[in-house]
Amino acid sequence: MEPVVPPEITAELTQILSNLVLGDNEIRSNAEKAVNERLAHAPDLYLLALAQFSIAADTEVMRSFSLVLLRRLLFRPVPTPTTLSSTDSASSSTPQPVPSFHSLSAPRLSLFDHLTTSALTNLERLLLHSLSHEPAASVRRKTVDTISDVANQGMLRGRPWHALQAQVFSMTQATSATNGVAGEGLRESAYRVFAGCPNLVMDLQTDAVLGVLGKGLRDEQSIDVRYAALLASVAYLSHADSHQLAQSLSLMYPILDTLPPLAHSINQPSGSATLTSTEDKTPTAHLQSFLVALTPLCSAHPNLFHPHLSALLTFLPPLLLANTDPGPTPTVRAPYPTGLGGDGQSGSFATPTGSPSRELPVTETEDEEEGQSLRLSALEFMLSLCEARPSMFKKNSSPTSPTGVNVGQGWIAVMVRACLEGMAELDEESPYGTPGGLSRWLAEDPTTSSAAENDSPPALYEQSLDRLACAMGGKVILPPSFQYIPSMMANYDWRSRHAGLMAIAAIAEGTGKVMANELGRVVELVVPMFKDSHPRVRYAACQCVGQLCTDIEDIIEQYHEQLFAVLIPALEDPEPRVHSHAAAALINFCEGVERNTLLPYLDPIVQRLLKLLNPEADPTQVQRHVQEQVITTLAMVADASEATFAKYYPSIMPLLINVLRNASGAEYRKLRLKAMECAGLIAIAVGREIFRPDSNTLVELLIRIQKSPLDPQDTQLSHYLMGTWAKICQAMGPEFEPYLPAVMPDLLTTASMKADVSVYDEDEEKVEERDGWETVNMDGQTFGIRTAAIEEKCQAFETMVIFASTLNARYAPYLAQSLEITLPALRFYFHDGVREACALLLPMLLHCGQQSGTLTDQMIAATLQQLISVISDEQDSTFLASLYKALDDCVKLLGGPSVLNADYVNAIVQATKRQLHTLAQKRRSRAARPSSFLDDDREDLALLEEMEDFALEEMAKVLGMLNPNHELLVAISSVKELGTNQYQTELEEDG
Repeated sequence: MEPVVPPEITAELTQILSNLVLGDNEIRSNAEKAVNERLAHAPDLYLLALAQFSIAADTEVMRSFSLVLLRRLLFRPVPTPTTLSSTDSASSSTPQPVPSFHSLSAPRLSLFDHLTTSALTNLERLLLHSLSHEPAASVRRKTVDTISDVANQGMLRGRPWHALQAQVFSMTQATSATNGVAGEGLRESAYRVFAGCPNLVMDLQTDAVLGVLGKGLRDEQSIDVRYAALLASVAYLSHADSHQLAQSLSLMYPILDTLPPLAHSINQPSGSATLTSTEDKTPTAHLQSFLVALTPLCSAHPNLFHPHLSALLTFLPPLLLANTDPGPTPTVRAPYPTGLGGDGQSGSFATPTGSPSRELPVTETEDEEEGQSLRLSALEFMLSLCEARPSMFKKNSSPTSPTGVNVGQGWIAVMVRACLEGMAELDEESPYGTPGGLSRWLAEDPTTSSAAENDSPPALYEQSLDRLACAMGGKVILPPSFQYIPSMMANYDWRSRHAGLMAIAAIAEGTGKVMANELGRVVELVVPMFKDSHPRVRYAACQCVGQLCTDIEDIIEQYHEQLFAVLIPALEDPEPRVHSHAAAALINFCEGVERNTLLPYLDPIVQRLLKLLNPEADPTQVQRHVQEQVITTLAMVADASEATFAKYYPSIMPLLINVLRNASGAEYRKLRLKAMECAGLIAIAVGREIFRPDSNTLVELLIRIQKSPLDPQDTQLSHYLMGTWAKICQAMGPEFEPYLPAVMPDLLTTASMKADVSVYDEDEEKVEERDGWETVNMDGQTFGIRTAAIEEKCQAFETMVIFASTLNARYAPYLAQSLEITLPALRFYFHDGVREACALLLPMLLHCGQQSGTLTDQMIAATLQQLISVISDEQDSTFLASLYKALDDCVKLLGGPSVLNADYVNAIVQATKRQLHTLAQKRRSRAARPSSFLDDDREDLALLEEMEDFALEEMAKVLGMLNPNHELLVAISSVKELGTNQYQTELEEDG
């Protein structure tokens, strides 16, 4: 192809790119600056040079690199010579600050927007040449990614790429090598372009599109072409409108027909496959890739799979379930027995006909991890359908298989069994794929070892069971679960007993309403496990009971004798990890138990906890994570037992003060934080008189910690400090006033923090790896929001609520500053908790001003104006009730409706009319939705409608205060009647 840029530019760019891939930071940094300088002064020339280099470079590495760089540079903001490049992975994680929230919605012009028409035409021509002439499949996929971005962004800007459309359709027909590229390679790239840019085909005749996609799905030569066609088909169906979907139902047959041949090939001897692939992947890995590619369609359009559930239920179980027998015996005639029927043909979604209770045999050459990944991918496929459309698998609406079995019941039964089997596949010698076995597990700090545990296959199966229970409810999940769980609990293998206990804990949340009726049987199963010979089973028993106490509140009151009888002795378990977890489970008891129920058990609980915290034997043998857990549990016990805890105060508070005074090393960071929290809760529990002698000492220690040099690793210190100050204020009451000057400056600073928003040039996936940040995509750009700072801001306002409500008039010195920060924060849209706390705080601040005589007319006017203004603009109906309640409370504090002049009254009425109109429209729109949508969203709809009703009730209170016979009260009743309470009723019936 003829060059489009002068040779000297090509030579210069070649040198720059060569420097960019070097490992020397200084050379690479200089190359980045050079790129920015060239792009700032001549973007057309150097972007075209980069595109040309992607064709002319001698090595695959440099062609790939140039395509990746081109794709990234095209759609980033126009650089200046001082702008940092995002090509350096070491520097790309540093966010560039955004001046304000409003700038996020402003148009952001990229280099692509500054290219001339001529440059764009040449760029497109170069990319099309790369697509049809690039010999290396891996490089060609980079070309596809770049082309897809250019096509998508061009269409967004009203620039269709007709040449691309024509060339790609032509490539789908390629049967022989062209320009040095094999026909199957051209076909694969074409379908990948359709997958990356589905808008290329969305406006074409549906039959023509289906014909092209179907041909790729049935490709007779290449697995890669079939896979690319599957990606394209999923993208097409995901973007299709309802009319196109109705016309495209037939596409599901060739889509699903891609799976059985891959399953069949798993059992064939190496080299016997009829389909080829350029990738070095086993048939197991290919099948997993196909299932992963198909899974997003389950969430986007689950109804497409409804006619195929029976066939899928025949095909999927062998992929999903663990072996129950060794499979067929090899013979001379059949040295590689498949164990599965089916002809492997792709004409009619043929499925293996072997026993659905047997997993596909894995040949010796296949990696066990691939088999596990395939099982998990098949499970995720089935689970995604359940979560997206639970009603499809309910008994009344699920189809019946040819054998007369209800498909929905069979589908759920297979998934439950697969999860239970997977949960029992713990490796006794190597629990999470790391050497050390049981002894390593016992020695681990559970607070730092959870990552490996949560990523292990048994944990993934457990998470899947939890999701399935939440999606389907107790009536559907409990019968198949308890078909297996009792026998698992009686199994000789500890892993099976462990899995049974963890399964009960996993399904408790989703099945709680129905399980509550069978609690007696559940308790009978769990209680004996506390005496199991294996420590991991005893640990699981603690986990199970703790989770049940969280998800089924009645369990404590009904069965506290049986459960306390085993849980309290577990605090003396010989294994630290087990007795630490028993202490953790006790927290869940304390959070839900009635005080009178807890009191008889208080002595044995506290005695054992103190023994763990301050052992009489060798203190050096105590593990720090055990002490941290014990302190946390003591805090919860104190909170639940209230004043009765006073008799233990002399034994515990000196220990906590000693920790705060002496545990200053980095290794004691968490212990120190837990001691703060515990001291505050105990202070509240025992009351002012008992706490008073130690209050000054504790406050001085907290001030010293607050003023100590900031440790960047101690990210939780501010959170725990604020929480402890709030608790001490509650405990001391008015006596806390002298300490306000030491506390309030930092508190007000935290409350006034603006949202920390940053813009990234890197991929979103990399951004998400940063702890304490969340990302959003807007206008093709990735923005990060530091959620840790926002959470602190929310806590600061919540602490101000406690200070103002506890101190009343004594809070007056900080009234003006607090109002100045609180009023604008009603519009802090980044965090609902901040806004809720501000709405709660405003009446308290006005009351403080009244009591102290410092409330001014300007303060009153600012408060009322801001409240009414926010009510008028508010779009979140869940927050609307809080705003109306705050307005109602403020007006009543100020003396009633007489304090409101005509302008205020009129503004309130107009704001309310606007909100009533919006709520009425929302409810009519929901009522007009198809019943299938209402069935699957009923839990969310029930909650939403309940919150709207709260808002309507608060509106009525405000209007009734203004005028008991206000005309809008009738309108409120009318809007209420537009709601349907069927959502909540159906939800309760489902359980």
